[in-house]
Amino acid sequence: MAITYNNLYLDIRQQLRRAGIEEATLEARELVCFGTGKSREQLVRDGGLYASPELEKRVRDLVDRHLAGEPVAYLIGEWEFYGLPLDISPDVLIPRPDTEVLAEQAIGYVKTLGECRVLDLCAGSGCIGLAVAAQAPQARVVLGEWSDGALRICRQNIRRNSLSARVVPMGADAREKPEKSLGEFQCIVSNPPYIPSGDIAGLDVSVKDYEPHLALDGGDDGLDFYRSISEKWKDALVPGGRLYFEVGIGQADAVLRIMRAQGFGDIQVVKDLRDVPRVVFGTFYTEI
Repeated sequence: MAITYNNLYLDIRQQLRRAGIEEATLEARELVCFGTGKSREQLVRDGGLYASPELEKRVRDLVDRHLAGEPVAYLIGEWEFYGLPLDISPDVLIPRPDTEVLAEQAIGYVKTLGECRVLDLCAGSGCIGLAVAAQAPQARVVLGEWSDGALRICRQNIRRNSLSARVVPMGADAREKPEKSLGEFQCIVSNPPYIPSGDIAGLDVSVKDYEPHLALDGGDDGLDFYRSISEKWKDALVPGGRLYFEVGIGQADAVLRIMRAQGFGDIQVVKDLRDVPRVVFGTFYTEI
């Protein structure tokens, strides 16, 4: 029996809610829009029209894949972060609301600096660095990323958000000391891999089976990248520059100690909306 676009959306939303999906309203809208080739505005405009059986089947097939574990962002190839539309592929992590806390903290600092250079290390999709560039027009941003596939997504997102004049992608291994020719930054921001290797197998199917393990695996205790970045990249900061990290649940104190041992001071911890310590940042002071 034929179904209108609006009823198709309502049906999918109810199906997702029954499955216990918290963001059922958002995800139902995105899946129906993508499956029918309509924008959000067109879906509202055409809500009373009937969808063809072919389009309905396409949407329901997408929903079946999602309910089997495949994330919506990978199904539709895009997601939004800090108000920016971003291309997404299985080469990068899906930007999450928790990470907007990191972006917000870095943006607030960068806005006080005037003209400056910012490095987003382990950039993935480039979401954090692009948010900083979009909100702080005086900043020039480098997206540092080791994965070729992720760098390709960075380039696409730079173009998509018309930030080519102030944002550049760069191959960078966070585990290695940078070349001096890279220059210095007033701010380094990083959401590095931080899941302990042994915990990955126990993650939700939507993460362990679809998101890139390269961007998840933080070594035996999940702290490998915090050690490497704090030690090997601190000299890429100007004296008085800041390093901002996103951290996993229960990692804030350990990361604070790692940073302190590498000469960072004025270290602060910021909680996310769920009251979880999510961001650790500190100022680098050169040794006297």
